[in-house]
Amino acid sequence: MLAVDIGTSSVRSALVDESARIASTTLVRTPTDLISANDGASEADPSDLAERVWQCIDGTLERARGLIPAIAGVAVTTFVPNVCGLDDNNAPVTPLYTWADTRGGQEVDLLQASLDWNEVHERTGCPAHTSYLPARLMWVQSSNPDLYSRVSRWVSIGEYIELLLFGHARCSLSVASWTGLLNRRRLTWDEALMGRLGVSQGQLSPLADVTEPISGLRDEFRKRWPALADIPWYPALGDGVAHNYGCGAGESHRIALSLGTSGAVRGVVQGDPLVTAGLWVYRVDSLRSLVGGALSEGGNVLVWLNQLLRPPLASAPGDHNDLDDLGWEAAVQAIAPDSHGLTVLPFVAGERSPGWRPNARAAITGMTLTTTPAKVLRAGIEAVAYRLAEIYCRLPSEITTGRSIVASGGALRFTPWYQIISDVLGCAVEESLEQEASLRGVAIFAWRSLGAWKGCSDPPAAVGKVYEPDERRHSVYSEARERQRALYERLIPLWTEPGPAVLGQ
Repeated sequence: MLAVDIGTSSVRSALVDESARIASTTLVRTPTDLISANDGASEADPSDLAERVWQCIDGTLERARGLIPAIAGVAVTTFVPNVCGLDDNNAPVTPLYTWADTRGGQEVDLLQASLDWNEVHERTGCPAHTSYLPARLMWVQSSNPDLYSRVSRWVSIGEYIELLLFGHARCSLSVASWTGLLNRRRLTWDEALMGRLGVSQGQLSPLADVTEPISGLRDEFRKRWPALADIPWYPALGDGVAHNYGCGAGESHRIALSLGTSGAVRGVVQGDPLVTAGLWVYRVDSLRSLVGGALSEGGNVLVWLNQLLRPPLASAPGDHNDLDDLGWEAAVQAIAPDSHGLTVLPFVAGERSPGWRPNARAAITGMTLTTTPAKVLRAGIEAVAYRLAEIYCRLPSEITTGRSIVASGGALRFTPWYQIISDVLGCAVEESLEQEASLRGVAIFAWRSLGAWKGCSDPPAAVGKVYEPDERRHSVYSEARERQRALYERLIPLWTEPGPAVLGQ
């Protein structure tokens, strides 16, 4: 299976065999070029992103030459939510807006004021937030009506790629559920909400389940990739779903905790459960749902603090003190839990779960003359762990009971985070050894649709060290979490962004 992962940090592709093992020699990656700005923008050029996908596929196919007799299919996973506006010729007229774009706070306020959002949340599974399409489309409409009027169709990056490859595209139930416009019970676009927004069915792609492939590449790509010309190409899967299955937290005894650029805690359940305040419910497919919450903060906080504090910590000329530098780890490990006197709100990219305040901002309080860079760093990564705990403690008991936590993600290369997370949550945390969990997970879905492992469980995911919680440290962190909550409540009034916005105009 050729698996492609379009992430916020990079695009990756590789071959994954029928035992769900990644052929490491075929792994190709290229950085994703996201553009961020002080006004909250987080955008990508969809055409450039598609070219990076083509380059990765070129590289994987070249490395696979002579390695296997044939490729069975192509499976794609993408970061979600994201959206781009296309004109009548399917050419992009807007950037690709990512989940991290926080513009549109006024539109979120208007949505909540003008609609019964508790009912919308239950129907769609999505809270009111700038990440989702209702606020995003309203913001484009109000901030640039001329641009909005040129849009004939709204698509995700996965759909855009299908349009380029096949001339037509579908949106998987998985990706659609991340838009905030899917009725998750009827498995249709939500007509009531779309009507209030002034969005027609024709402006969105037809829906398909993740097991429904298409085939028959356009001539340009048939010539470029003869091995892929007529094989099944599956609709894009949301990266959270792919990650869960890739690290062994599908229909299993595990919950997935991921910590990359951002963070998340997620569990798979059958059917369409009721929503929990502060969390979301997305569809895995027509039969299953993904319940959990996602942070806008994670490894980005570590990168940010590293950039701020690196000069004072540099131990020698030319020492760049990378994130995995042992000097950082030793400095953090030497500091006792919550002994720094600091309280941190790590909202460097706004807040998603559980408060869903896109205008939230980072804050550090309690600094004195004894505050050191290492103490600030320790406080920052503890603060992210507290936010993960805010999600975990809200998960329904049907998800948490009898399930362990498996953790993965690039930010966990900074290893102190494992023990801190275990101590904060008061739960054992398993280290995932699957380096490319999303690639592996999306390939598992495609293999299953082709009939692999009938009547059997998915091939087991590799896990490593288990981090056990310490009761004393858990007690210390519980008090620190209360302190963080108190600061959060005090600063909420500063995150209100008043201003006019008009619904559906």
